[in-house]
Amino acid sequence: MRRSSSRSVRFGSIIASAAAALLAFSACSAPAPAQQGFDSWDQVTAAAKGQTVRLWMYGGDEQGNAYVDKTLIPGAATLGVTLQRVPVADTKDALNRVLTEIQAGTRDGNVDLVWVNGDNFGTGKQAGAWSCGWTSLLPNMVLTNPTDPLLANDFGTPVQGCEAPWNKAQFTIAYNSATVSEPPHTLAGLLDWAQKHPGRFTYPAPPDFTGSVFTREVLDSVSGGYKNVPLRFDQKTFDRITPALYGRLKELAPSLWRQGKTYPKTSAELNALYAGGQVDFTMTYGPAELTKLVAHGTYPAATKVLTLTEGTVGNASFLAIPATSGHQAGAMVVANLALSPQQQAAKADPRVWGQYTVLDTARLDAAQRALFEKLPQSPVVPSYDVLSHNANPELSAAWVPALDDAWRRLVLAGR
Repeated sequence: MRRSSSRSVRFGSIIASAAAALLAFSACSAPAPAQQGFDSWDQVTAAAKGQTVRLWMYGGDEQGNAYVDKTLIPGAATLGVTLQRVPVADTKDALNRVLTEIQAGTRDGNVDLVWVNGDNFGTGKQAGAWSCGWTSLLPNMVLTNPTDPLLANDFGTPVQGCEAPWNKAQFTIAYNSATVSEPPHTLAGLLDWAQKHPGRFTYPAPPDFTGSVFTREVLDSVSGGYKNVPLRFDQKTFDRITPALYGRLKELAPSLWRQGKTYPKTSAELNALYAGGQVDFTMTYGPAELTKLVAHGTYPAATKVLTLTEGTVGNASFLAIPATSGHQAGAMVVANLALSPQQQAAKADPRVWGQYTVLDTARLDAAQRALFEKLPQSPVVPSYDVLSHNANPELSAAWVPALDDAWRRLVLAGR
């Protein structure tokens, strides 16, 4: 998220221990999600006046930071809300802070809004970390499609009014067409290409978010398609279908960059390898960033998007309000603002951030649709309709740590 918004790094042992203790307790008796005490939007906006909202979000995306600082924060100010961006290395940092505050009985915590999706949302929901039942009050929610599966479920966890949609994302693989004259068009073909061109391909080590989704793409491929991988996790299915995944990745490893003896630790490290010409492919959950990277000369001018016939994984990321926030009205105002056609169009501009909108354009009026129609077309990245063709659904969040842990044991340590 991906980027989500959910990058994986180590976090403090004290906070992690507190979170683990709370989750152990919540597994037996999860606290009921907090409910909003507002009956109308007018009550929300009145209560929000003068509030300061702290938005905790991944801080490693320069375009995302710039969008929030230059566009979203000024927009919130016009509504009487002071928005502050709090950068974190990993969304887990924000979740762990909230879990620790819940354990301490805090009612006016340091986190008011979190850019979140996937296992962080599911873990937090299980522990009662998120305020729920508030998104139906947001006026701009009517501009989204309530039947859109990407917005109704977050990595298999029902959203149920516990977070408001913010971005859509599509896992994308890019390549240098100057060095890859005959690109593959299936994931199986990509792995075959890597074996025929030793040292010219690699992927980030899970649990990096991008490396993790790449392994799920391979799982779909070796299983004969995503329809053969159940969305819900169970150990018997995991034991039955994952040997083919880890067998293929172990077979691939000697042909990777540095013979698979080491892997990029993060997607940023993979991007640097691609920018420096050390590998011919990179991958991202935020494909619109490719436009700016090529335009600025960071990436090769011949960079193109690899279109896979079986499609790739797509998902959405959201804004969640912690149950410990003392400024929930202000957070709701920001979440509604972030859903406005003006903010969604600004964010979709590849010159700004290039994030795909969560709005249903069929629900927009002519003036609102025009905001999106006049956005510049990228010379590098196809439209969302093209990228999301044959899109694969995300597996439930329970799959992610199980797959990541097994990768470390069977591929990284077992090489």
